[in-house]
Amino acid sequence: MESLGVCLGASTLTLVRLRRDDSTTEIVSVDVITHEGNPRQTLVDTLENIPNIKEIPLAVTGRKFINFIDLTTISEPEAVEEAVGHLLADKPQYKVIVSAGGETFLVYHLDEEGKIQGIQTGNKCASGTGEFFLQQIGRMNVTLDEVATFEISENPHKVSGRCSVFCKSDCTHALNKGVPKDQVVSGLAKMMAGKIIELLKKLPKKSVMLIGGSSQNQSMAHFLHQDIDDLFIPEEAPYFEAFGAALWALDNPTKSYSGAQNVFKQKSSAFGYLN
Repeated sequence: MESLGVCLGASTLTLVRLRRDDSTTEIVSVDVITHEGNPRQTLVDTLENIPNIKEIPLAVTGRKFINFIDLTTISEPEAVEEAVGHLLADKPQYKVIVSAGGETFLVYHLDEEGKIQGIQTGNKCASGTGEFFLQQIGRMNVTLDEVATFEISENPHKVSGRCSVFCKSDCTHALNKGVPKDQVVSGLAKMMAGKIIELLKKLPKKSVMLIGGSSQNQSMAHFLHQDIDDLFIPEEAPYFEAFGAALWALDNPTKSYSGAQNVFKQKSSAFGYLN
């Protein structure tokens, strides 16, 4: 039996396909697609190109955008709980999960049964998010692949995390003064790590699991390790919610995909019109 989990993120569309044989569940494929601000068309195009899609149990997760989806949907916390139940069965020490995505950083606090008992969210400022990091390195003409080759500076340039405008100005001013790009990138990563540590202020942080696209930011992880005794980044971290949605689809009834014309709900406008 196979299933497909889809996560509609702020900047990416993530798909995980699973196969279950008897008691073994394995990942068949993972796709992370940048939707460039058009998740609707990207989702339709992607589903249309999946062979036998109408025969595969499918579940979609995400935030606000899933309210427009006319397929089976589950909330991101539900998807996280599904993935946690599968991956942390033998790692009960991880009761705190940091989800570091493109748009939002948040923290899930689990109870003794692995269920979410609380969620901490940061402020709405864009500074410190994964998408903001991508924007800033783009302004430096640096790619993610190049960032991966940088030495992690132990003398990172300090940038403001209080406001995205101030942070952007700090980066620009530093580069204009000739501060090496690796120090500025490390400064951004340290600022992002600081945002996460602030979210963890009232929670136990001896053992923490990090998920989300920003979990692949090695500089940020380096600075988090300095404050967290046991930081666990699973292989499934970049596609954690999609993985959870696929697990859920294996065990629950889902609405079959019936074509591009039926992916979205047909809703009339909520606004009135003047005659």
